[in-house]
Amino acid sequence: MKKLLFILLTTYLLMADSLPQTIQTTIRSVQNNGQVQLASRAPKGVSGIVIHNYGNGLKAITHKVVSLGNGLALATPYTATEHEKIPTIQTPIKVNDRVILGNFYNNVLVIAPNLKSYTQIINQFQRTWIHPDNYAVEFMKEGNPSISLESLKNFATINQVGLVLIATENRVLVLDPMSQSFIGSTPLQLRDRESMNPFFTRFKQKNTSTFSLSNISYTDYFQAVNGLK
Repeated sequence: MKKLLFILLTTYLLMADSLPQTIQTTIRSVQNNGQVQLASRAPKGVSGIVIHNYGNGLKAITHKVVSLGNGLALATPYTATEHEKIPTIQTPIKVNDRVILGNFYNNVLVIAPNLKSYTQIINQFQRTWIHPDNYAVEFMKEGNPSISLESLKNFATINQVGLVLIATENRVLVLDPMSQSFIGSTPLQLRDRESMNPFFTRFKQKNTSTFSLSNISYTDYFQAVNGLK
């Protein structure tokens, strides 16, 4: 009996930890085309940040990166804290700079068609969950009929969201919103296929007035998410 319980517990922990994890590495070399060679490999589409150590305890994020696979990554200047009163960091990327890929992967937004599907997902994994209500507030300001990769990236940038889990008819797609790349998926059998358009929130209505007072006709949930792939 104890052995059976151990196997069941181990299986549960593996399921709970099957989402992409944060990877820490360093810059091995810098190329002239904006690409860098990392000391460790990472799946294609994983995004992250580069931190330079200036010494005397002073560090700063200088670049953002997206893995290209095979140990390569594309580096671009970090602009998430852009402000007229904050000077832009001009430090070039350098060998041995610290790289954190998936720096916000513990913060996850779930996009699902209904409450049961949403509950299925958050019960399967262990993360800090960003409720879709928060995204809905931003989404309704945009006035679009369906979710988009650009919309999810904008929300993720402002709210430090590392991953977006999107439920389809038979899978959960794992999106890195910063790179706008799908970096994984896991099987999911929906217990309830009824959909709330454009996606599940805790608002009571299921019509367009849920999100705004406009006359927008929202795209069917499953049609919208299939359009993202």
